[in-house]
Amino acid sequence: MKSYFVAALKLGIMMSLLPSIMASPSLAQEITDQDSSDLKIARPAYTKTRPKVLFDEAHFNVHTSGGRYKRFADLITNDGYQVFPNKAKFQEKTLKGHDILVIVSALGANRDTNPQQADNPAFTERECDAVRDWVWRGGNLLLVADHEPTGAAAQNLAQRFGVDLRNGSAMESSTANHLIGCPGCIFFTRENGLLGDHPITRGRDMSERVPGVMTGVGLSLKGPDGSTAILKLADTVFDELPSGEKIPAAGRAQGIGLKFGKGRVVVIGEAAVISGQATGRPGTNIDRWGRHNRGIDARQFALNIMHWLSGLLN
Repeated sequence: MKSYFVAALKLGIMMSLLPSIMASPSLAQEITDQDSSDLKIARPAYTKTRPKVLFDEAHFNVHTSGGRYKRFADLITNDGYQVFPNKAKFQEKTLKGHDILVIVSALGANRDTNPQQADNPAFTERECDAVRDWVWRGGNLLLVADHEPTGAAAQNLAQRFGVDLRNGSAMESSTANHLIGCPGCIFFTRENGLLGDHPITRGRDMSERVPGVMTGVGLSLKGPDGSTAILKLADTVFDELPSGEKIPAAGRAQGIGLKFGKGRVVVIGEAAVISGQATGRPGTNIDRWGRHNRGIDARQFALNIMHWLSGLLN
């Protein structure tokens, strides 16, 4: 039952919660409308040579380029990237010709119709090898997981890059580092020291400097030696497993970046942080990218991730 509770909680927080919604969770809902003003890019990163992004939709993905990640897909398209939905299993010919592979919330089975098997491996061992080899030769991977069961489902792929995904929910016990009423809504800012120093957080200039981001009930992860914790978890964070057991998450993260052979990998442990989803009632002041919270800019964070993966940031 815990996974259903967490899913419901995420529906009520997604990027940034309005005080009125926090006071009345029953009023919270995911908002979808036609406003695209926050997706416009004044100076697109790419205008001639446009990197090709393969967006995985072949593994019971909760988030797709035409669904809950449409705003992310539209944002990077406006920045000059070409987005191609992927409906095939990963193999050399599937990946060939693409610059970046995006995988978000892959599962081993449909979580609505077959929840007991959703935590099965989403990828075959052969697929994992294909992605690993492709990145080693110069491909670039954005792997986004979330709370259980996605940690278990994506674990075999993450392990190819030395990354450990813990299949649970990361909860912050320090009220100074999370949104009031939501211990899984963790702030990563320069002020609290949890936003790591990395080209993704620095950007190309001060206009792209990320002040902070907020996640909304995700998992914890740990990268290999040589990786950088972009979203560092404080020692006050614990992981709540599906069994109800709580274990320390000290030394772990919710976002890392690493170089792998000739390629690059970013792993994020919470999906809503770069999806541009929002909550609220029709007519309220909707905040999709968290910027109504002081010191939060998930929109620039999303763009900088792609800029680093495509080589604009060193």
